[in-house]
Amino acid sequence: MKPPHPPLVDAHLDLAHNALDAGLDLTLPLEELRRQHTEGDVPTVTLPALEEAGAALVFATLFAGPYHPEHNPEGYRTPDEAHDRALRQLGLYHRWADEGRVRLVTDRAGLEAHLRVWEGDGLVGLLVLMEGADPIRTPDELGFWADAGVRLVGPAWGGTRYAGGSWNGTGGLTDLGRKLIVALQDEPRVALDASHLSERSFWDAVELYSGPLLASHSNVRRYVDHERHLTDAMIRAIGERGGVIGTVLYNAFLQAGWQRGSERPGLNIITRNMAHVANLIGWERVGIGSDFDGGFGARELPETLDRPADLRRLEGVLPPGTFAGVLGENWLRWLRSWLP
Repeated sequence: MKPPHPPLVDAHLDLAHNALDAGLDLTLPLEELRRQHTEGDVPTVTLPALEEAGAALVFATLFAGPYHPEHNPEGYRTPDEAHDRALRQLGLYHRWADEGRVRLVTDRAGLEAHLRVWEGDGLVGLLVLMEGADPIRTPDELGFWADAGVRLVGPAWGGTRYAGGSWNGTGGLTDLGRKLIVALQDEPRVALDASHLSERSFWDAVELYSGPLLASHSNVRRYVDHERHLTDAMIRAIGERGGVIGTVLYNAFLQAGWQRGSERPGLNIITRNMAHVANLIGWERVGIGSDFDGGFGARELPETLDRPADLRRLEGVLPPGTFAGVLGENWLRWLRSWLP
């Protein structure tokens, strides 16, 4: 089936984590998955739902959650455990590719070949993003992960061994983190993802690093004042490096004070966030990093968003001439500018 146009690129989905750790069968149609999982968050993403949406490419994460006695008692406790979990997730992506459910994209030629074939079959491409760098046991191991196909690395989630992060560690880069940034500087196959870096870690990293930079899934601090989000100065720094910033579609990251169970805001809450980024660095630097499956579900999204295909409704609320870029072409242009 010929996919809808323009192509959708979503810069952040936790596909393998949800399949392996949350037990969601993402090969099912979305309605079937919802029938199977009636408790908790309403699922929003499956591979068939992404195909239906015309998703040409997804930045698919390797995410190993750290141990927390209350919130994540099953989380990793050592770098070896984090390493093994990320390898298991990478193995799932390869298995899906072997089964013909997705295509893995690791270089510019592969991206162009995938997009040509996608025009006819609509199969989703995956570009692998490591969210939280603890699976990299030492900075010397970055080359191993690059060889394995990882193309984007975010050093933090919460605080990690490498960097202060969004919640449980707001300090700067650690000594090990500085070594990782230097390793990224010397590894042209991997770009630095600034999402989840604490503000201090962000500026430490930017000082050391001049390679390709993105924020796969980050919103603006102007509207939600939290370490998780980007200040205007951080946004400008990403723009000056030619980066793109993906908007997260979680209501609590778009509207200050929003809580689960509250009335869902409309799509204008998304365009407000995007417009602020665009006013600082241009619409060509604005993309989607939905995080649709990152610990929340359909009830936590703006009204009328229920599944990936609904992202096309943004066409009706974005400024004229910006929709195709925001939906995916801005990310594709950025990838073409540096992928090996």
